[in-house]
Amino acid sequence: MKKKKSPIKPLKLKRKEKAKKVTKKHFKSDAGNDQGLNKPPVSPLNVLHDAADLLDETGHMNENIHTDIPSTLPVLAVRDIVVFNYMILPLFVGREKSVNAVEASMTSDRYVLILTQEDESIETPEHDDLYKTGTVCMIMRMLKMPDGRLKVLVQGVSRAKVKRFIGSEPFHVAEIRTISEEEAEPITPQQEALIRSSREQSEKILSLRGISSADIMSVLNNVDEPGRLADLIASNLRMKVPVAQSILECEGPVERLTLVNTQLTQEVEVASMQNKIQSMAKEGMDKAQRDFYLREQLKAIKNELGESHDEAEEMEELKNAIKKAKMPKEVRKEAEKQLRRLEAMHPEASEATVIRTYLDWMTEIPWKKQSRDRLDIIEAKKILDEDHYDIEKVKERILEYLSVRKLNPSMKGPILCFVGPPGVGKTSLGRSIARSLQRKFHRMSLGGMRDEAEIRGHRRTYIGSMPGRIIQGIKQCGTRNPVIMLDEIDKLGSDFRGDPSSALLEVLDPEQNNTFTDHYLNVPYDLSKAMFICTANVLDSIPRPLLDRMEVIRLPGYTEHEKVKIARRYLIARQTKENGLEEDELIMNDETLAKIITEYTREAGLRNLEREIGSVCRKLARKKAEGEKGPFEVTTEVLHKLLGIPRYLEDEKEKVLPPGVAVGLAWTPFGGTILHIEVSAMPGKGKLLLTGQLGDVMKESAQAAVSFARRHAEEYGISPTFHEEMDLHIHVPDGATPKDGPSAGVTLVTALVSALTNIPADPELAMTGEISLRGRVLPVGGIKEKILAAVSLGMKRALIPAQNMRDLEDIPDDLRAMIDITPIERIEEVWPKAKIK
Repeated sequence: MKKKKSPIKPLKLKRKEKAKKVTKKHFKSDAGNDQGLNKPPVSPLNVLHDAADLLDETGHMNENIHTDIPSTLPVLAVRDIVVFNYMILPLFVGREKSVNAVEASMTSDRYVLILTQEDESIETPEHDDLYKTGTVCMIMRMLKMPDGRLKVLVQGVSRAKVKRFIGSEPFHVAEIRTISEEEAEPITPQQEALIRSSREQSEKILSLRGISSADIMSVLNNVDEPGRLADLIASNLRMKVPVAQSILECEGPVERLTLVNTQLTQEVEVASMQNKIQSMAKEGMDKAQRDFYLREQLKAIKNELGESHDEAEEMEELKNAIKKAKMPKEVRKEAEKQLRRLEAMHPEASEATVIRTYLDWMTEIPWKKQSRDRLDIIEAKKILDEDHYDIEKVKERILEYLSVRKLNPSMKGPILCFVGPPGVGKTSLGRSIARSLQRKFHRMSLGGMRDEAEIRGHRRTYIGSMPGRIIQGIKQCGTRNPVIMLDEIDKLGSDFRGDPSSALLEVLDPEQNNTFTDHYLNVPYDLSKAMFICTANVLDSIPRPLLDRMEVIRLPGYTEHEKVKIARRYLIARQTKENGLEEDELIMNDETLAKIITEYTREAGLRNLEREIGSVCRKLARKKAEGEKGPFEVTTEVLHKLLGIPRYLEDEKEKVLPPGVAVGLAWTPFGGTILHIEVSAMPGKGKLLLTGQLGDVMKESAQAAVSFARRHAEEYGISPTFHEEMDLHIHVPDGATPKDGPSAGVTLVTALVSALTNIPADPELAMTGEISLRGRVLPVGGIKEKILAAVSLGMKRALIPAQNMRDLEDIPDDLRAMIDITPIERIEEVWPKAKIK
């Protein structure tokens, strides 16, 4: 019997080898799919190579493809894919009905209707589970597998709609109506723009996917019909089944291409974002690989240099350091937590460096170690006396602390505040205290500090963060009970970085500083064993809550007698040594020292005095260097040759005072001094003129003095209407120096009464005291310095407020014997004692 000839003409391929290669690849990649159908190829438009074989050079279907399609066809149900015209794809057929439909098609004209399932999870779909619009395909090749399954290669021929299903056993059969393409019409500009846009979007996708686009774009450029171009592109786009099905069901070519162009736009956006993500990931991977390579090179270089340090060895060292640090339980828990974090990090990570530095601080701070105090009271007193002359109150307070410490070792460290003018030895006294206690000493200058982090430290989130200066000082000392001197605490500032004085509230409170928390450490540290000593020149600028936490000890300025003693005992010896002289090569008597103090220095402390002595020593050192041999004697006659003309002239005591002038006592940061207050009464209309750079308080004292004089005018023999008939001019000489304070009230009243009565005041009488409108004389400060100034200037008598008599205990007995001091309680007592009788 003669074999029946197949109605299908063989497909003429222009590029046989390439098409064959693609077909084998597709079969191989789908070998493991047992769901009945493979998914589309991964890269979009990658099947266009095969689609090119179906089209001639004009973009139309090859005439050799059979198009005589029967009206009744077997149905092949597929899932997760929609087949379009001109589409060539491999299928892996495994379901029984699908196998029967393929075999039936192969025995007839090889046509089969491919319909997509609405729900891909249904294993055995029925008629209602399938879309009613599909594609008539020709089975080009079929391969039977040993287990009965089939591999087929199909080609889309025409779109078709199901009129009705005829049967479902042994496979689905449907009566169909093919959907023919509308006849080509002249392309409008709108359609041309749509076609070009679709081509450009396709080219973008190809470039973003890294696919060679020359051959594919050649095919797309040859297709001018909108419908065919839409099917060609849609068959290779990644789309969800409902979207692809809607394009397949669209019969209008232009409308179909519009839907495809919309999907192309979305695919371009997705591909661009995916390409961007891949690029970023690649850059990150490249950087990580580069860093790893460089680190390995660095490690190899260190190994060659013998500088390698094993990470495991470093971790073991940190563990041992944490154990040896004897941290409190809570602190050790935090340190071990940070160590575990460090072990889990890359050693070159920036965070690892921060944690490593933090652990270094935690292990180097003395948590338990403290120095043993020298509790020999006699020896401590001896050391304090060696280092400083006088200041008995301070020495007594230190010896009291040592005594209590000896009886109660668990006592908390005191907070002392030394207040006094510059140069009286506040800072050096702190060193002497540490020496007498045999403790470590750390000085911390607070002058100009404005950042709270200087006290509490920076948080570890900041670059370059570190603990505050309190913890740094503790670490430098190596013990938890050093003597910490907070110098110039009255010169603290504040700005947007915080208020350091507020941060010191916790540090300088013995009840709170046992749990002081530094921002960097972030764990409590016990500061209660440390001894804090603060220094200040004045108390006015120290906040009241901070001042309340400190025990204030005042260091008054030195008298001339005390300065001579200190210079003889300490300053001359130190300066001769520093300037290359032997101590016995300089001969200077007390009279010469007193002349240096009075004519070349004007201060409460000793800094300028030591400079002047040093200047003398340098002049003598030059003589010695030039060959002249000592000893060198410095007398008052040769002093001006060594130091030049005197810088300060001693205020001469006037033998006779004119009416309207009185001598007052004043306090300055450099010690006491006297003021001549002058009052001039002139005919006028009652104006009051105040000159001499007077402060507000002193101006108010002048007004109170005028009010007192008006009230008691008759008692002093003054015209009751003087305030209407006379102008008063009150002046305080040395006008370039600002003056303020209430202590000039008594002197102002005396000068005013003297001017109005035309009776002079006693030139050998000095006075001080604040006045009230009721006539009371109120206490003032600086009595010691004021009395010493009065003695040095030859005053014989002094008037002070009665409440200030207790301050005379600070004045040496020999100086008190040189002046007659009279207490006054009311202003009425002053004029009878002040006027010349």
